[in-house]
Amino acid sequence: MDMGFGELINSIFRQKTVYIPALVVVVIVLIISTIQTYVEYSREMEREKIRDKAAKKREEKKKEEERRKEEQRKREQEEKDGFEIIDLDLLIEESEKWEKEVFEKVDPVIVIENISMDFKVAMQNVSGIKEWMIKKLRGKISYRTLHALSHISFNVYPGEIIGIIGTNGSGKSTLLRIVAGILTPTTGRVKVDRSKLQLLTLGTGFDMELTAKENVYLNGAIIGYSREFIDEHYDDIVEFAELKDFMEEKVKNFSSGMVSRLGFAIATAGDAAEILILDEVLSVGDEFFRQKSLARIKEMIHGGSTVLMVSHGMGTIIDNCTRAVWIEKGNFVMEGNTKKVCEAYRRMYG
Repeated sequence: MDMGFGELINSIFRQKTVYIPALVVVVIVLIISTIQTYVEYSREMEREKIRDKAAKKREEKKKEEERRKEEQRKREQEEKDGFEIIDLDLLIEESEKWEKEVFEKVDPVIVIENISMDFKVAMQNVSGIKEWMIKKLRGKISYRTLHALSHISFNVYPGEIIGIIGTNGSGKSTLLRIVAGILTPTTGRVKVDRSKLQLLTLGTGFDMELTAKENVYLNGAIIGYSREFIDEHYDDIVEFAELKDFMEEKVKNFSSGMVSRLGFAIATAGDAAEILILDEVLSVGDEFFRQKSLARIKEMIHGGSTVLMVSHGMGTIIDNCTRAVWIEKGNFVMEGNTKKVCEAYRRMYG
């Protein structure tokens, strides 16, 4: 007679003496079955881990192969572009000797000695001076130190065009502002005749509530132009910026491109100084205006001035600079031949 599992259990409880051995057997069978199920599950999980590990290895192998192919492609492209494939450590060693060999009999016009720059950055957000004062009095304002530059040293010689390269946030613009005298370094010093120096940067001192015409005079005064100079060059500034119909409009209504064009036209209105410092002045406007601004900058930097410039356009650095300095995350990496330094940078960051 067939008996279901539930009926079997009920019978065991009704007739304890008869079915006790059977109950023991059932319990043993259940335990064995549970153990077998667990063992099988564990084996399946282990097989799944092995499959995942194998798949991960295949994926890593595939990525490594793609990376090698990409490196090979870059090397071939660099060779095609005329870059010499060299040993990076050897390049660093050569760059340390380069300056002495080339300029040992010439006095530098800019000496940058062991420059470090630290900023104190508040770790709490405050909405205004009142909240800051209250938190300050209560001792609830704390700061962290941001190391923008660390022990930077190099010289710039007469007639050189030095390009400073590095990723965003590496301290390039901070260094230019220290050279120009806008910032005072935490340690180190800069030797330069600032009466012969001109810093060109875009949009410094713009008041968005003023008209474009008013900002020409304001921005020009900040750069160091006299009112007579601005009066004399006003029409040229407007024409170059291509903003003739917008000079009575408030700058806050301008697009970022229009503001950049106006800033560039003001910054480059005067004759080139003996020492030019250019901070990303070529990242302006549309393609047509960039070509026009590049032509003006080339006139300035190739007119006999000593130039220290920052640009993220590697082509601009290679085409115009006689030497390159690579600064990365505030640290000096190398200096020397422009193509070789740019090649090393490209190999590092692609």
